[in-house]
Amino acid sequence: MSYESVVREHIKHYTSYFKNPDDPEDKSFEAHPTDYPTVDLEFPNTGACESFALLVPKDPDLYTPLQGLESSLLTILQYYLTPEQRSLFGTMPNERFQDTTDDNILASAPSPISLYPEGLHSTVSTPASDISTTSLSSTSSTSSAVSFSSVSSASSMSSISSLLSLSSISDLQYLASQTYNGPPCVDYLKIFHRALHKHDGPLFLKVMDAINALLRSFKYPTLPADAFEPCASNVMRDAIRRWSPRIPDKVVTQVLGEAYDRAVKPYSDLLNKNYTPFSSQVYGELLPPFISDIIKVTRMNEDSLFVDLGSGVGNVVLQTSLATGCRSYGIEIMPAPAKIAREQLEQFKIRCRMWGLTMGPVELEEGDMLESKRVVELLQQADVVLVNNKVFSEELNDALRAKFLDLKEGAIVVSLQTFKRGGSNSNDIGRIFEATEKKYRPDSVSWTGQGGTYWVHRVNREQAFTIDTSSTRSSRSTRSSRR
Repeated sequence: MSYESVVREHIKHYTSYFKNPDDPEDKSFEAHPTDYPTVDLEFPNTGACESFALLVPKDPDLYTPLQGLESSLLTILQYYLTPEQRSLFGTMPNERFQDTTDDNILASAPSPISLYPEGLHSTVSTPASDISTTSLSSTSSTSSAVSFSSVSSASSMSSISSLLSLSSISDLQYLASQTYNGPPCVDYLKIFHRALHKHDGPLFLKVMDAINALLRSFKYPTLPADAFEPCASNVMRDAIRRWSPRIPDKVVTQVLGEAYDRAVKPYSDLLNKNYTPFSSQVYGELLPPFISDIIKVTRMNEDSLFVDLGSGVGNVVLQTSLATGCRSYGIEIMPAPAKIAREQLEQFKIRCRMWGLTMGPVELEEGDMLESKRVVELLQQADVVLVNNKVFSEELNDALRAKFLDLKEGAIVVSLQTFKRGGSNSNDIGRIFEATEKKYRPDSVSWTGQGGTYWVHRVNREQAFTIDTSSTRSSRSTRSSRR
């Protein structure tokens, strides 16, 4: 399912955003029930392209296709291209696009697009220290051109057929196959921003044509003249091999956000009706920054088995599988979120292919974590177990403690409340754990924007035995001294 198809399903909740400033009678940008405006965006993988509806939601809680388009584009440019390649597109934003043209006619205009929404959906913030770009400015020259000579890893793209270029801030025109040697003179991203803020539909379509032409030039480099020479590969797919030691967090959250927008967000009302807030069934979502920290703390990798007890709509399982390549399993007792989790998994697989990424195996189960035979089987193999037990009843926590007796030595349980009780009661199952309290950052969980604490429990039965025998000896010594 694409953004366009999701919008089509909920078209009555969307309205027009763009217009044609040169033709008030142009109705092509209106929110027609079936024939509404769209624009394509090239994704990194060969053959991957998606249409986005050029509309905005009436309800701010619904997703915004234009926001999704911009977020995807910035992620592609930041992480799939070198600084030299990226500079051909213009000036990357530090936090959000700023209009720095001479006339500055849009400086006071409010942005109708929320570039950095709260919650799961992730957009790209580009620190200046992370990106080295050539500062480009728009020009009114009649022979403005794009240079590919500065792209060291894409030398085969020195001649591009039908490449769009810009001759002025408001005039785009097709150029025939030519080779240019000067620096790029067109700031496509600045024009992209200007078209958004002016609601200029024709300009937005044209600058997206230019951006897509550049992206295609990296995906489909010119074939060599000599048929025996090896063909150049998709530059953006090649970029993935440069990532070390793993996929950047913001790429993971971008893919996760796209799947969430398609498979989860349209059904938020259904989820709210099925959940009982602040119960043992649901408390809230653990957001991508929290899971990123958990991955680092537990050192999960492609050889790990991750188990999420109470996996909801599957966000954590999906993020972990992509970020680490590990095998992931989640179980959810509520039918509605469990069904949506399965749909989100299918969307996530599609998004991973579009971005050229490989995720680890994922298994989702609808059922009771205390009754599932699969949980019993997998807990014996698990390397990391996650339980959002923020508001679990004491009875449920006790039942889980008993389950954890099956964990192997060195396995880790991450939870919001500790499973290790105070004191040295030899009957306390939680004594098999070394428990460490840790802090999570602000905006790591859905129920508060503040930071908080969580617990990391590592199974160490040898320690528990040592403490037990030490306590026994101390007791015997005390009894002896009283005789």
